[in-house]
Amino acid sequence: MTAPRPNAERRDFDLVVLGEINPDIVVSATDPTPVFGQVERFVDAVTLTIGSSSVIMACGAARLGLRVAVVGVVGDDALGRYMFDAMRDAGLVVDWVRTDAGVPTGATVILAGREDRAILTARGTIGAVRADDVPPSLLARTRHLHVGSWFLQDLARPGLPALFRAAHDAGVTTSVDPNWDPAETWDGGLKRALGEIDLLFPNDREACRIADRTDAIEAGAAIAATAAVGGRPGHWCVVKLGAAGGAVLSSGGIVARAGTPLVEPVDTIGAGDSFDAGFLRGWLDGRSSEESLRLAVACGSLSTRAVGGTSAQPTLAEAETVAGMLTTTT
Repeated sequence: MTAPRPNAERRDFDLVVLGEINPDIVVSATDPTPVFGQVERFVDAVTLTIGSSSVIMACGAARLGLRVAVVGVVGDDALGRYMFDAMRDAGLVVDWVRTDAGVPTGATVILAGREDRAILTARGTIGAVRADDVPPSLLARTRHLHVGSWFLQDLARPGLPALFRAAHDAGVTTSVDPNWDPAETWDGGLKRALGEIDLLFPNDREACRIADRTDAIEAGAAIAATAAVGGRPGHWCVVKLGAAGGAVLSSGGIVARAGTPLVEPVDTIGAGDSFDAGFLRGWLDGRSSEESLRLAVACGSLSTRAVGGTSAQPTLAEAETVAGMLTTTT
């Protein structure tokens, strides 16, 4: 199967990311479970940090040296201003981020324990971005368009297939990270849009739900095959396998597979988003599927070294050092 090809043309941006914008409030403890009845408990730390799959991914890409613009919505409040400042500090271009004074900025509280975490989210502006927030003039200035958290983008989803077609007409490739579907329908128009998506980045559980399979590798191949029917030539499903690494799947099966390096994780928040950033950095550089996958796995693993999704995201040099230690199979 012909591999998707990134645009090698020099443009103002390597990457435009459309998605949700919100901070994370991370509560860290061995056991962060709250006790009702007005019981006060001490925890190790409470950290305000950059949140949202879309922005964490954008920050990881910028850390790797890509030129990144973000498209999204925040509220006119302290959390919205925090995210504006944090995105600028991370090197992201925020000229296409709207402020909606009528809706509060969304926020997520993460109760992070040693083995697992619970997530509480106030939607606010999280689903407020629209497909037409990406103007044709911006498409003409970028090489690649990425959409984060497909199932959270209630207002954007209906217009995304047309946006992807416009992107392709402008010489722009596309990718999507679906993330979890809170409604558990596992469609939301995604299956109909697969033919317009060059790279899909689910994790193993998401891939199985989307494809209605029990094996993540089989699910990834089934997703790629669905994308190939009536769509553009060349689609990859890049499945994140957690501690088992990751795999690139086409309709014909495994294109590449890689394991993880030995990294002692402190916090796995955003590891999958850093994985996406690493793969796109390699792929936009014109590297092979194996090289891009090794870079993705290295970025995802290294990002777990500190609390929060962006604190430990690696530079390209750091990621390449670890990627060089990994092996891939086909």
